[in-house]
Amino acid sequence: MSPRTAAASPHRPVGYRDLLTAPHILRLLTGAVVGHLPVAMAPIALLMVVRADGGSVRQAGLLAAAYGISAALGQPLWGRMLDRHGLTPTLVGTACASTGAFALLAVLDTVGYPTVAALLALAAGVATPPAEAALRVLWQQVTASDAQLRAALSLDACAQEIVFIVGPLLVLGVDAVTDAQMPLAAAAVLGLAGTVLLATATPTRHWQPAPPRRTDALGPLRAPGPRTLAIALLGAGVALGALNVVALALAEQHHAPALSTLMPAALAVGSLTGGLAYGRLRWPGAPPTHLRTTALGLLAGLLPLLLQPGPSIAVAVAILPGLFLAPLLVSVFSSLDDLAPRGTLGEASAWMVACLGLGQAAGTALASSATGPLPPTAVALAGAAAALTTLLARSASLSPT
Repeated sequence: MSPRTAAASPHRPVGYRDLLTAPHILRLLTGAVVGHLPVAMAPIALLMVVRADGGSVRQAGLLAAAYGISAALGQPLWGRMLDRHGLTPTLVGTACASTGAFALLAVLDTVGYPTVAALLALAAGVATPPAEAALRVLWQQVTASDAQLRAALSLDACAQEIVFIVGPLLVLGVDAVTDAQMPLAAAAVLGLAGTVLLATATPTRHWQPAPPRRTDALGPLRAPGPRTLAIALLGAGVALGALNVVALALAEQHHAPALSTLMPAALAVGSLTGGLAYGRLRWPGAPPTHLRTTALGLLAGLLPLLLQPGPSIAVAVAILPGLFLAPLLVSVFSSLDDLAPRGTLGEASAWMVACLGLGQAAGTALASSATGPLPPTAVALAGAAAALTTLLARSASLSPT
């Protein structure tokens, strides 16, 4: 029995207050959350900048999409850099590059120089610091037991939900008191400040990469366990991306515009609730069981949407899949500790982040091509079903060898 497992044997649950007062925990979490804010702020800020420059909605949407997709695609590369060259150099280098691209976008005439604007948006996205992957590497170092690790991962997952609630509100707040370029500049400053706070923490600076190993383009995805988790998250991402379109379709059907924002907000509330409960309490069963159960819960939570509920019920129903979202993510990242090949945890974590993001983009695109509320709902259900089917069909790959 490993020291970590032995330390997890007491039945007393881990309290979040005790966790946050442990050395380094609060600083690491704060740095990662603040450093990740640009991912939630930049798409909206880019829309505002282009529109303020007199550009079309189409140009603004393409620029925001270019940023979002490149941000997801860049993560595995930086995850590999974390594993090979250390956390601090990779975090600081990417933060400086991304901040520089944002700063140039804030002062550029995006309509007069559309190609330059697109290249800068791509650069800002590709250079998104791998804060989530770095933090998930560090959790293993700064927690003393499996129970404490799960609590830390749960707080991490809940914090990411807060990012996507607070980020848009910050953009609206900054835009209300200044001009349209400032939200993008604010995103750049916050991203740099948070990433530097994370990168200069003692555990980050002292973390040592594993000896270099020969890898190909897929890296840890060559191993069956991480590959299974990545495919499952791709399916879960499709479900989440389609759910945004479902909300929009129901809003139009019921002539209730607020539904398009209230339903995603309800999903986030459900995810916060489920994540906190999952990390606080002890649950029976092995990690593969948790993975399958949470994926099944995500699928089951989407089923009531087939009934095309009215506005108030639709908001309440949107909470249901959220209850299982954060626990699913926690189960995935806690499983990586045992399933990722030695020395590839950073890259494996980055692949998980990338696959979830790419799945969301694909889900939004697929659901947007359909008409009426039921076809987008079918896309969401198909994504969740794909995640569950993957975990069921490849159960053997989820057990450590």
